[in-house]
Amino acid sequence: MQKPVTAVSLKMYFPRGRTLSYCQAVRDLAAADPDTAAKVRLAVLPDFLTQVEAAEIFQDSPFLLGAQDLAPADRGAFTGEVSGSDLAELGSKVVEVGHAERRTIFREDEDMVARKVEAAARNDLIPLLCIGEATEMSAAEAAQICLEQVLSALRYGKPAELWLGYEPYWAIGAPKPASPEYVSEVCRNIRQQLAENAATQDLNLTILYGGSAGPGLISQLDESINGLFLGRFAHDPQAFWEVAKETAARTSL
Repeated sequence: MQKPVTAVSLKMYFPRGRTLSYCQAVRDLAAADPDTAAKVRLAVLPDFLTQVEAAEIFQDSPFLLGAQDLAPADRGAFTGEVSGSDLAELGSKVVEVGHAERRTIFREDEDMVARKVEAAARNDLIPLLCIGEATEMSAAEAAQICLEQVLSALRYGKPAELWLGYEPYWAIGAPKPASPEYVSEVCRNIRQQLAENAATQDLNLTILYGGSAGPGLISQLDESINGLFLGRFAHDPQAFWEVAKETAARTSL
């Protein structure tokens, strides 16, 4: 069984200097707490322009370097795109695919998401596939929608390992986030249905929750959820490390 995960996407919030300072700060926290670092897989997904420097900072550390997107093709006339082949060469190990912002703002459809998952797998990158339902509904209905998203994303083949980042779209920026009970039921159903599906029952699967996630949440979630995919609540490096410690403690129970 894989170790649980604490991951963060920095999106485009920070200027370069702060991004690199953040990477150094979380590395220092891990170095000062090797027991936690040994129990949790740690990942930071900075912007493209800091991949080279971030790779240098995380070299010989427990951190997996991640990217926030990739092109469906490795080479060609794709202006402005970033190749998964180059990301892998730079040291990236994880790549986010199909985030709600990519699906809505940039209009990425299911086929594009699937091609990006295949591109990640082709380059030995772990796809962090983001899934979620658009409107509030029952947990069973939400799980069915998420299952369909996963199966669609795997239409061109299964990666050696898949991280799912579950976040109900309707809860993004909402005054009240989805409850831990709701999130737990959705993720429990997703895992069960994937395990029962002949095409995915042997999938090397890690499920993360990413909706308004921060310190204090992981202990409230079902064990079918393997960790948190953090956003702005982890902009303080210490908050990131608090989540990592809570995840490690939960694993030790």
